[in-house]
Amino acid sequence: MSHICGIFAYLNYRVPRTRKEIFETLVKGLQRLEYRGYDSAGIAVDCSNKKNTDDNNNNNICLIKKTGKVKALEEELHKKDSVDLDEELYTHFGIAHTRWATHGEPSPLNSHPHRSDKDNEFVVIHNGIITNYKELKKYLIAKGYEFESETDTEVIPKLIKYVYDNRENDSVTFSMLVERVIQQLEGAFALVFKSRHFPNEAVCTRRGSPLLIGVRSEQELSTEHIPVQYNSGHLKEGIHEKNSHNKPDCSDALRPVGDDVAVEYYFASDASAIIEHTNKVLYLEDDDIAAVTAGQLSIHRINRQAGEDPIRAIQTLQMEIQQIMKGNYDAFMQKEIFEQPESVVNTMRGRIFFDNNKVVLGGLKDHLKEIKRCRRLIMIGCGTSFHAAVATRQILEELTELPVMVELASDFLDRNTPVFRDDVCFFISQSGETADTLMALRYCKERGALTVGITNTVGSSICRETVCGVHVNAGPEIGVASTKAYTSQFVSLIMFGLMVSEDRLSLQKRREEIIGGLRVLHEHINKVLSLDDKIKTIANELYQQRSLLVMGRGFHYATCLEGALKIKEITYMHSEGILAGELKHGPLALIDKHMPVIMIIMRDACYIKCQNALQQVTARSGRPIIICCQDDPEVAKNAYQTIELPHTVDCLQGILSVIPLQLMSFHLAVLRGYDVDCPRNLAKSVTVE
Repeated sequence: MSHICGIFAYLNYRVPRTRKEIFETLVKGLQRLEYRGYDSAGIAVDCSNKKNTDDNNNNNICLIKKTGKVKALEEELHKKDSVDLDEELYTHFGIAHTRWATHGEPSPLNSHPHRSDKDNEFVVIHNGIITNYKELKKYLIAKGYEFESETDTEVIPKLIKYVYDNRENDSVTFSMLVERVIQQLEGAFALVFKSRHFPNEAVCTRRGSPLLIGVRSEQELSTEHIPVQYNSGHLKEGIHEKNSHNKPDCSDALRPVGDDVAVEYYFASDASAIIEHTNKVLYLEDDDIAAVTAGQLSIHRINRQAGEDPIRAIQTLQMEIQQIMKGNYDAFMQKEIFEQPESVVNTMRGRIFFDNNKVVLGGLKDHLKEIKRCRRLIMIGCGTSFHAAVATRQILEELTELPVMVELASDFLDRNTPVFRDDVCFFISQSGETADTLMALRYCKERGALTVGITNTVGSSICRETVCGVHVNAGPEIGVASTKAYTSQFVSLIMFGLMVSEDRLSLQKRREEIIGGLRVLHEHINKVLSLDDKIKTIANELYQQRSLLVMGRGFHYATCLEGALKIKEITYMHSEGILAGELKHGPLALIDKHMPVIMIIMRDACYIKCQNALQQVTARSGRPIIICCQDDPEVAKNAYQTIELPHTVDCLQGILSVIPLQLMSFHLAVLRGYDVDCPRNLAKSVTVE
């Protein structure tokens, strides 16, 4: 079960904004997160004060929720008569969320923000999954709290209201309530809370799901390093301890310097929603509680563990807003396919020295001795990241002369696989937050193996928890179906093999050949991309088919798996990657003139064997579309169609052979009328097991 939703929240402190501007900021934040896939959206803001003067109604919270796209939510906002769009709010806190259904179908009732009660005393937005929600729900129902949705999230606002209703006195702060709530929660979460009892205050926290805070102010900030405030945990009965929560004006908070302390805070599950507002951000660690009170940001933890960093630093993001935008392409996925000539170069930049054939991966060089002493390599990933491991396994076996295991993270955990101190384990993940891969990392760490991260996201959980690693530098990947991250993971793993084999005399000729191939890789990729029109023509013939088989072997088996996955993901056609060597053991029964078959046949060690498989297919009047090398008349004469690629070193050919299948899946999805960037039922980053 997997999902990730989108969190975005905005607090303007002494920065006057009309309600319309606040709505626009919240909606735009959600639109930046749309690429993650979702099925409903919602917003919570302060209501307009209409005629009500009694204190209770002054801070009423308005909830607006819709199924469907963020656009539908935006239209709904303008219909609300209870909200005065032109009213200017000097200070205000609003929260917004896109939901991807896991518990309960997509519906306004099941979408976030969730509320504590009919009066919206507390509202919360949540990413992740609460595993003990059934027990909590049962307890709260017994205490008289009423539930209205089928979600796991709803226990959180009910629980905070329960804690609030039973507080020992009125000096209990908002962040203390949240602290007590998260001690009861099991599972993964990123949470942002808003309450009418604490107007204009924000509290957020995370465990196992990413959350960051952007800060914008005209003034210079009081500090770039926020000290974590540790609390003694629980309050003793009756006696109120000195507790850092009770000092909103403490020097440990971040605030702008000067008298006019105007400041804006942005909370999000992903940097792409914050970057257009500010590049000053702070990443929360697991179990941090961040609170904004009177415009000041402070960070709290229950107690200090040995070895943990007592400071959270404000970082400056280097992403460019245009990196995130589509440019002249119809979809992010298409843009990302066409970015591959640049992205593979970025992966190699500063790491391969073509003049002396040296390869230096900075993140691994301090651990090289240890890596060279190991007994086996284990490569662990899910989905496309797993395919990157399958694709490079053979060349890593050749260059390291070690046994190499490739493992799907979920299966690896299911089997309680034996792992030893002299193993080196690679964890491959675009987002660096993939739940199963992260759990596998913790499993291997406990057993004393050396852990290496291969991610595309600096500051991600896998990045932080591995001993060392390689950042693949593909740039932000927004389409849910991974394309450029795959080719960059591929190149990174090849560079690892080149680095560890540097002093092996017998392998020098092979290394030079591969480095030569990497030097011209971007030119080869450009040539493959120039076949786009031809691939589109072939897609035109295939898009009404029910099923599509992709066949190959050796270095191209991974391409078959990855190509078939792309087709499943975004075109919803049935597709299967088949190892050509297995053809006679069953799959051949599927072949007839109606079954579309794509075959990958390159001039490498498997060429003859692949020709054999091709004959099997044509003998049963199959009509194969063949991805082959340029000028290979032998194969072309048996093909129904060919896609001819430039020839490169055998172990790099898989980078070129996967691109036609990326393009094919894109065109098939468009022809079938589907949303390429947000396939149904899928999310960009799978942060739940």
